[in-house]
Amino acid sequence: MSKTAFTIKASCCYIIAVGLALVLAPNLVLSAMRMPPTYDVWIRVLGVVVINIGIFFWVAARTEAVALFHVSVVVRPLVLVWFGVFVLLGFVSPMLLVFGVIEALGALWTWLTMKSEQRDGQRAYPASRIDPRYESRM
Repeated sequence: MSKTAFTIKASCCYIIAVGLALVLAPNLVLSAMRMPPTYDVWIRVLGVVVINIGIFFWVAARTEAVALFHVSVVVRPLVLVWFGVFVLLGFVSPMLLVFGVIEALGALWTWLTMKSEQRDGQRAYPASRIDPRYESRM
């Protein structure tokens, strides 16, 4: 496993944990974010989606899906941007920015690791498809 894939797997653990918390104890997460409790099903639905995203990223890391690594370093920081917009519009507590900061830092870690591997010649970046050596694991 490449070092870049390891950064993605580490992020998966966080993403899946957040998803599980949203499914199993959504009001605990909401109270930590200084948001009112809810008894609506949608927060649990979001949790399922978050878990699924974590699983997709896990498989991407396991199969060295380099194209996804590249996309993730652009898309993951957008969580912070969107959450910042929600805070500025008064939709949510600024505590939600914690999740965005964690995602942005994870993306930065992935980007720095990719650059390091490129510089050291450890990986052939960018790849346009999954490495065929790993296809059998999917």
